[in-house]
Amino acid sequence: MPKILIIEDDTAFCQMLQKFLIKHDFDISTSFTIQEAKEKLKTSFFDVILSDVRLPEGDGVALLSAIKTDSPKTQVILMTGYAEVKTAVSAIKKGAFDYIAKPFTPENILAVIKNALNTKTQKTAELSESEKKRYTKNNRSNMIVGTGEGSRKLQQYIDLVAPTNMSVLITGESGTGKEVTAKAIHDKSKRKNENFVAVDCGAIPKEIAASEFFGHLRGSFTGAVEDKVGHFEAAKGGTLFLDEIGNLSYENQIQLLRALQERKIKRVGSTKEIIVDIRIITATNEDLLNAVREGTFREDLYHRLNEFSIEIPSLQERGEDLLIFANYFLDRANEELGKNVISFSDEVKHTLQNYSWPGNLRELKNVIKRAVLFSDGDVVMSSSIPKKMEKSSEMESESKFSKSNYEKEKILSALKQTNFNKSKAAKLLQITRKTLYNKINQYQLEV
Repeated sequence: MPKILIIEDDTAFCQMLQKFLIKHDFDISTSFTIQEAKEKLKTSFFDVILSDVRLPEGDGVALLSAIKTDSPKTQVILMTGYAEVKTAVSAIKKGAFDYIAKPFTPENILAVIKNALNTKTQKTAELSESEKKRYTKNNRSNMIVGTGEGSRKLQQYIDLVAPTNMSVLITGESGTGKEVTAKAIHDKSKRKNENFVAVDCGAIPKEIAASEFFGHLRGSFTGAVEDKVGHFEAAKGGTLFLDEIGNLSYENQIQLLRALQERKIKRVGSTKEIIVDIRIITATNEDLLNAVREGTFREDLYHRLNEFSIEIPSLQERGEDLLIFANYFLDRANEELGKNVISFSDEVKHTLQNYSWPGNLRELKNVIKRAVLFSDGDVVMSSSIPKKMEKSSEMESESKFSKSNYEKEKILSALKQTNFNKSKAAKLLQITRKTLYNKINQYQLEV
């Protein structure tokens, strides 16, 4: 039975309207003041609110804003004896479903209420569907394929694990592309035509994590104004990607472990078990093994999530691919900004290749987009790159040079001390023989 709240200071009119609507199978509550209405709204959810515009303590349009903030799904219909166009326009802009001028016939108000309820049902259905598909089935990942050793290994691991149903734990620094990697695994799997649901565990308060993961029934707790589909159900048949998994509280870890073990969930407030067929991919930039040792992350959950692990190298470790990534982001920025910048100046290339990129691919993407926006011609010049990057890359270039000279001298010294016995020199340097040979080739040492 739809619940309606009537806010009207004309008691006789309010009671007459209440009796009429009760006859038409509505659950009716009444308030004669704004304050009284606010108190009822704190404890009850209403499908429709009928409010007079002119009220003793204020006006219904101001009340409308508060209602739509606290209860966006509630439909609000404003009633007034002052049929002002400006008031009507203002009310509609602020979220009122409709506006009806007094005097009106019972049939008119009944028709407006039914329209409001029908629209609410359609919007709720659309929202539930959009929640399931906000991650979309067909939105393929924007995976950048590099040619360097790190990129080739990453692609090899994706191709290897994608066709399986193994749980994957992705590790790497912030901004390295963990979600993009997870999406690439999904897109190469048998589940590619089903939903890919990405969840930032760090953004979920522990008090509502169960509701977010498993859903809830209307009225199961304060604020549960309608049934909610959780992430597990939204990902049914597809892939559930849990980013920043290390941020989950210990209690939430237990709930997640139980769901993964049983492959069943219960919505909060329900006793009905729902079978879920999903693949789990998780990601973290923390050392989860260390968290296990410290007792902040469950060991059994860690092993459940880590059937296969992928470590994404930092952008600094993928230096040979940096210009490939930069050109990829250049093309994307041109599309998004409607520009036609085709390349980078040599100075900019030098800056990009010698900068440390603490923010990894995410930072590179932002820098390139900003540079394209500031570029007047078809080449990105150094004036479009943040000055701090140029200074930083110069310092790092000098540092790399001094470090390489120091390393070269240290290797030569170790070789001389050991009569050029490479095994002994490697032992003295505390590196493997293979690493020593690589360094000898790198510095072109004649030994």
